[in-house]
Amino acid sequence: MVTVFDSSRPRHPEKAHKPDNPVARKPAWIRVRAPASKVFAETRDIVRKHQLVTVCEEAACPNIGECWAEKHATFMILGEICTRACAFCNVATGKPGPLDTGEPARVADAVARMGLKHAVITSVDRDDLDDGGAGQFAAVISAIRAASPDTSIEVLTPDFRNKAGALERVLEAGPDVFNHNLETVPRLYRAIRPGARYDHSLKLLQRAKALKPDVFTKSGIMVGLGETWNEILAVMDDMRRHDVEFITIGQYLQPTPKHAAVEKFYTPDEFAKLAEEAKRRGFLVVASSPLTRSSHNAGADFEKLRLARQRA
Repeated sequence: MVTVFDSSRPRHPEKAHKPDNPVARKPAWIRVRAPASKVFAETRDIVRKHQLVTVCEEAACPNIGECWAEKHATFMILGEICTRACAFCNVATGKPGPLDTGEPARVADAVARMGLKHAVITSVDRDDLDDGGAGQFAAVISAIRAASPDTSIEVLTPDFRNKAGALERVLEAGPDVFNHNLETVPRLYRAIRPGARYDHSLKLLQRAKALKPDVFTKSGIMVGLGETWNEILAVMDDMRRHDVEFITIGQYLQPTPKHAAVEKFYTPDEFAKLAEEAKRRGFLVVASSPLTRSSHNAGADFEKLRLARQRA
């Protein structure tokens, strides 16, 4: 079920002992309008009727008003509790519940009812499961294919922490886009993404392309966590060396005082310069702006990917 945040309980108990980082005031170019449209309410009702979790709500995405008003939603499978505690993420950490075997059918029905041309499926980390949740990804993909055969499917997966056969199982189900985010530069991994390894994430993306050459590979990073300009460019180079075709670059926004502080708000001009650097490196599609998120405008970007491949 979609979680309603209860301020009476700690959302991130593992962060409760950490000192607070004051949440910086956002610059004017980052502020967004509160969601209020009729279609937004209809999308919310479909999500809740089907007892689904969306990363739009769980991660406090600033684009939720725009996306839900257009009946776009990113479904977060495998529950609402993550087994890791990344310093940037607003998803709750703890001990997850049992696997919901009815979830794939509910996601597929919601996709069909919303008339989605492009569906994005992501998840929490489930290091407690033998396959890291790969089987649930495969089941969701298969269910969507049956319920809405014309819908293209993008998966944004965890790293599966070296679970044997996990990546293969997801790819065998036939997603159109395989996305796995690097999130930040390698120097900051220990502080920002302590449960992951930069090199492993790169190799996962490269293996996805090698195992299924027709799949589009995609990855993203946040900026504003203390990285340098040259470190961002180095991540771009690493992505291209590991066969990543689509890069997303967005501004990190601090969810609560218990999360990592924003060290810098990049300007729209700086994001435009980063986009130019990425295009020079040969990415098929580049999305770079303060409010860019992995699944923002994913359907339109998928069409750009297909056109770019045809031209290449």
